[in-house]
Amino acid sequence: MSEPFVFDPRCELCKSPFGAASCGQEVTFHVRPLAREGFTHCALALRYEFSGRQEERELSCIGPEGERVGFVLTLAVPSEPELIWYHFRFWRDDGSGCDLDGTGYRSDGRTGDWQLTVYDGSRPTPDWFGRGITYQIFPDRFCRLSVPDPAGMVGDRQVHGDWDDAPEWRPDAQGEVRNRDFFGGSLRGILSRLDALAELSVTTLYLCPIFESASNHRYNTADYQKIDPMLGTEEDFRELCREARKRGMRVLLDGVFNHTGSNSVYFNAEGFYPGPGAAQSQTSPYSAWYSFHPWPSDYDAWWGIRTLPAVNEDCPSYGEFIIDGENSVIRRWLRAGASGWRLDVADELPDEFIARIRAAMDETVPDSFLLGEVWEDGSNKIAYSRRRKYLLGGETHGLMNYPFRTAALAYLQGGDAADFQSAMETIRENYPPPAFYSALNFLGTHDTARILTVLGAEYTPGSKEERAGFRLSPERRERGLALLRVAAALLYAFPGSPMIYYGDEAGMEGWEDPFNRRTYPWGREDAALRAFHVLLGRLRRSRLSLQKGDIRYLRAEGHVLAFSRSWEGETTTALFNAGDAPAALELPWSGSGVRDALSDQSFSPADGLLRLELPPRSAYLLV
Repeated sequence: MSEPFVFDPRCELCKSPFGAASCGQEVTFHVRPLAREGFTHCALALRYEFSGRQEERELSCIGPEGERVGFVLTLAVPSEPELIWYHFRFWRDDGSGCDLDGTGYRSDGRTGDWQLTVYDGSRPTPDWFGRGITYQIFPDRFCRLSVPDPAGMVGDRQVHGDWDDAPEWRPDAQGEVRNRDFFGGSLRGILSRLDALAELSVTTLYLCPIFESASNHRYNTADYQKIDPMLGTEEDFRELCREARKRGMRVLLDGVFNHTGSNSVYFNAEGFYPGPGAAQSQTSPYSAWYSFHPWPSDYDAWWGIRTLPAVNEDCPSYGEFIIDGENSVIRRWLRAGASGWRLDVADELPDEFIARIRAAMDETVPDSFLLGEVWEDGSNKIAYSRRRKYLLGGETHGLMNYPFRTAALAYLQGGDAADFQSAMETIRENYPPPAFYSALNFLGTHDTARILTVLGAEYTPGSKEERAGFRLSPERRERGLALLRVAAALLYAFPGSPMIYYGDEAGMEGWEDPFNRRTYPWGREDAALRAFHVLLGRLRRSRLSLQKGDIRYLRAEGHVLAFSRSWEGETTTALFNAGDAPAALELPWSGSGVRDALSDQSFSPADGLLRLELPPRSAYLLV
């Protein structure tokens, strides 16, 4: 914290309470310019994002405080959700002064206003999601019980006979990658592995799309009302949800509502389905779902990909079908056993559409969870020239925490721990507490390279053919595994739900899609890595401080990161060294001995200090 600073919103002496405020809550600001500046007046300048209103509130001068002059104001924030930008303006009796928005007074050295998020705290967030552990499954590649016959299924499907084949990545004769090669993973395959997932202490199964689709990724939905026949039946889905619940797990479905497949009941470009789709007739009941210009040769498509025609979310019949109807897609699959939805490309869904989904979920299954796919800070995201309202209380409960992954990878790959702390404190400051503690934290997903490959590789191969055949050398794999253990400990210790992308706990490698979507290596897992994840899961499950505790940073400097999490008298202290050399760490410590729950080593403080030497690429969870 550089001097002189007059205000730091992360310091409880300057702003209370920390971070976002619920509607109508009082927030106290305390600023302290240097007395030698001669300022006698201070005003808080406020700009309200959604109402467009601006105002100033003058602070009360509370007199000299040594070398400082104190000004204080308690502000009641609006009674409706809002995003407030603010700074301070100082002036003297003669009218001269300055604005505290980039004049050198900011303790973080940045310019511009600070952010205050005002959210509706009256609508509860289910705590089962953030407290627990999530496991993401790409259904086609997780587990198959038999080789399926694709005859009669939508799309020109081919099925690999060998589970260990590489996914097809080369373009076809028309120069397109159609993702029509399937491996035959199924819902019953997932069901057969529930006990293995329970060993990992998994509480949420996040399934990539499971509805009928012509492609192996199933993000081009063909029929929202039907489980893809290669995955199984609706009864298979219901049984999976029932059996998962018996083991303390819930199922989260992937909702792809911004676009459908061109080869679908609704668009039917290839004429696979008997009824007229929008591409066949302008009198189709689905015609208004799409925007043609002109019909039928040109239409709006997601990112211009013609196999993914974009839908008009404002179309009444589409909204009725997906959300509002008594047997809508949202409601129907919740009643069938799902406990929540993850919204694919949430940036491309209107706020009002998301709010209606949330309302339908609250009404149908009140403790269901709504997760949004957003790659940036979701509290202030601008998408399509509009400031979004994901986290203000009426839309998503939580978001995919890509900022965590970005910051963690930067730290693990040689960056400064202080940058990780700063990035994560920005999220904690901007997000409502329920959203911060319900974030989905992860190291990899179906849209990113495998974490072991990222951490172990010296470079990214230039051509796709090189990336297809890439494998880490034994030396680089060992280095990657060491860093992955540090990364996994950080993931499980941090607030929010830690998510395993299927196979990361088994040591799977691979660059981008489809190399990150290979089949799970049953019987050939990295046993030590999986055992480490089992241990982390047990710790997360047994320690409330890791499920619900606050976070307090103890050190963030160079390769060393240390923080504690506490809940009702229980504290877990997490220590990390991502560097290639040992690192000495000294922490104030009350009490007697302490144990590392990962290695079972014991340590003894002396003279009120805990002195440790952290080995290279190591993590401790002290209990």
